[in-house]
Amino acid sequence: MMKQRTALILGATGGIGGAMARRLLAANWTVRALIRGDTARLPKGCIGVTGDALNPAAVMAAAMGADVIVHAVNPPGYRDWEKLVLPMLDSTLAAAKASGARILLPGTVYNFGTDAFRRIAEDAPQHPHTRKGAIRVELERRMEAAADAGDARVLIVRAGDFFGPGAANNWFGQGLITPGSRPRVIRNPGTRGVGHQWAYLPDVAETMARLLDRPNLPAFARFHMDGHWDPDGRQMVEAIARVLGDPAVPIRPLPWWQLRLAALFTTTPRELMEMRYLWRRPVRLANDRLVAELGQEPHTPRDDAVRVTLAGLGCL
Repeated sequence: MMKQRTALILGATGGIGGAMARRLLAANWTVRALIRGDTARLPKGCIGVTGDALNPAAVMAAAMGADVIVHAVNPPGYRDWEKLVLPMLDSTLAAAKASGARILLPGTVYNFGTDAFRRIAEDAPQHPHTRKGAIRVELERRMEAAADAGDARVLIVRAGDFFGPGAANNWFGQGLITPGSRPRVIRNPGTRGVGHQWAYLPDVAETMARLLDRPNLPAFARFHMDGHWDPDGRQMVEAIARVLGDPAVPIRPLPWWQLRLAALFTTTPRELMEMRYLWRRPVRLANDRLVAELGQEPHTPRDDAVRVTLAGLGCL
């Protein structure tokens, strides 16, 4: 009989951390969540552990006996990436070395710049276009070095822009619609005819959970998801209008000039502006390795995923 497995999640109150916690709990994992604030915000069933991801001793203590550390923590509102992201990872690496747990990292397309091929393999050259992208490249470099040294086992699953129930800190909830009420307008950040890659959080969590069940993953494993590819940049916004059931809701271009103006004074618009290049050219992760490993990629139909997302954001 297989023993009950244990996961420590850093970032369990966020979108992907919360989705992963719910998926593992449904599979009868014991799920701990390192949290600085109120444990009432955690998914039901999580065991809250008070601590800070910047404190290696706290992460090590929370990770003892764990099989997996889900490193899904990021600075809120894109703030202070250069000060916080790598020190938080170093805490996780120290905890993985002490506990023997595998690190699971939800990856992004930030690693790739404007020179990337239109379908990007896992081992494609990484020439980041932005400051956040350079940090993500260094993040993965440190993880691979730890795996090569025998200090950690690592699983990275890269995906496109996240969307899903209860997760507003993303392009779907910050750029396309406004959470909390029925949308009066749908904004499209993309350039006409340019494709964009999306990833539905429950599908990402399902993919990661299935990979954790694979018995022969290498010490350093990296996979890409295809998710929801929007070939012309219109499929997602049109799905929102369709799910709302109101053809009168207008779809309008995102006013980038307003975002650029706001970026002069506040952090989040400034960080969103940095990623504009991903809306100006198609950057698509290729999932061939994932399909070879799992047989198929978990995939919720777009309209179903959009409906659940809008309901979770209070928009229906």
